[in-house]
Formats: sequence, structure tokens, C-alpha cells
Amino acid sequence: MTIDVMLPAYGNVDLLRRAISSVVEQRSTDWRLVVVDDASPGTDLTDLVTSFGDERIEYVRNPANLGINGNFRRCAELVHAPVAVIMGADDEMLPNHLTLVADAMTAHPDAAVVEVGVTVIDEDGRETRPLADRVKGWIAPSVDARTVLGGEPLAASLLRGNWTYFPSLAWNTTWLRRIGFRPGLEVALDLVLLLDIVAAGGSMVLDPTPAFRYRRHRASYSSVSAADGARFDEEAAVYRGAADAFTALGWPTAARAARRHLLSRAHAAMRVPAAIRAGDRSGSLRLSRFALGR
Repeated sequence: MTIDVMLPAYGNVDLLRRAISSVVEQRSTDWRLVVVDDASPGTDLTDLVTSFGDERIEYVRNPANLGINGNFRRCAELVHAPVAVIMGADDEMLPNHLTLVADAMTAHPDAAVVEVGVTVIDEDGRETRPLADRVKGWIAPSVDARTVLGGEPLAASLLRGNWTYFPSLAWNTTWLRRIGFRPGLEVALDLVLLLDIVAAGGSMVLDPTPAFRYRRHRASYSSVSAADGARFDEEAAVYRGAADAFTALGWPTAARAARRHLLSRAHAAMRVPAAIRAGDRSGSLRLSRFALGR
């Protein structure tokens, strides 16, 4: 099974080199890697890509910056293979990742998405376990072997707290193209795509075998947007929409989880003291309102 690895790139060349190397070092050889450069300022990644000397690696540079959402949609457009991974430019695959994905998709060809076991690393590549990732571990479904999830139980689980790691997910291209990333979202676009797929009848294969290294660092967009409250404005709209959609679908448990979104509100509450210390009155008020469910 050929798998397309789409690598939206912008910024740190050293981390991008590590990400590409992790794909080249896969045990599976049946893959295509496309580096999609979102018009990085003053940087052309052609030399980096060609330095690997691998014809399976392609380089595409957007003529203008599309932003996070736009570049993800561009990546989806460029997929040729039946399965695709939209990987983070600072993350790393373990050597078994694509083999694990291919096995899961072969065994469950109608599945929409595959999630694997994820290890979190810091800026320097050291394994770490910050609170956010400990919480993800607590709320994720506890499985000992490959398991298929779907329907209202999966939707409710994701709405209680998104325990997946977007860059590690492998997408059935048919489902990815059918549903697509919803325009206008920058932080919750992965959660919304998953929820839209589940609502449309798609299933997830969850394999707990460690196969991916997700980099958690302070410079990530999600960290910055959490600090200024922007992510919570977006999440509030997402949860309101999900509550309405799942109510209409007749999934009361999922709708209730969307209305409560307790973990997301707890995350906002944890950010309030830092906003107060920074003298950000507007940000602290936004965070407080979200934490209180207003």
C-alpha cells in the first residue's frame, strides 16, 4: 500500500530535516513524501529536499502564504495515494509508523482514519510528559490491541477531550477528500475534521503500538494561541456547533459532552493566572469567560 506523507513546512530547517529523515528511515519503502513550503520568507527548501537524493521526495512551494488551514487544504489536494499522513514539520516518525498504518488500513479498508501510539518530545528531542499530554493519556480509550472505534461513543470521547495527535493520524484519502478541512479554523481544524467524519459514519482504527514522536514546544501555534486566548474563542464556536449538530443527529451523549467541554474549559482556567501576571486584562477576561462556560 502506497502512503503519501504530506509535510506542510514553514520555518525551522533543522527540525524539518529531522522530520524528512524519519520518513526516509521507514521500514516500509512504499511511500511518497511531499514537502509543501508555505512561502517561507527568505528560504527555499529545494537544496534541503534534493540533499536526500531520494526520488520519492518532492518539493512544492506555494506562490503565496496560505496560512495553516490553507496549507493543510493544499496538502489534501496534492494527495495521490489511497492513504495520507499530514505530518508536522517538527515531528518524527518511528521506523514502524507507515508499516503499522498500512497493516491497519489493509485490515480495515473502510476505516476513515488510523491513530497510533505517540511519544511526546521537547524542543531538544527528549521524551517529556507535560500535564496536557498526561491528561490526553488519561482520557484516551484504553486498548491493548488494535481496535475500531466509531459512532456516538467516539464523538463523545473526542468532545470530552481531543486525545489524538493530528500529525500522527493517517487518513483514508476518500474520506479526507469527501469531508475536508473546514475553512477558517486554525487550531481546532483537526478535531472538527474528525467529528465531521464520525458524524458521517466514518470509523477510526486505534493501534496503541508506539510509532510516532510528537514535538511539544513553546513556539508552537497552539501554545501561542492558548496564551492569548485565541484558541478558546475558536473552540467555543466549535463546541457550540458540535452540540447543535449532534443534537440534530440524535446523539445526546455527544451533544452533552460538547456543551460541557470540561477539559477545554479547565485548560483555559489554567491560563488565567499567567494572563493576569502579564497584565493582559483582556486576555484574562476572555479566558475566564470561556472557563466558566459563558
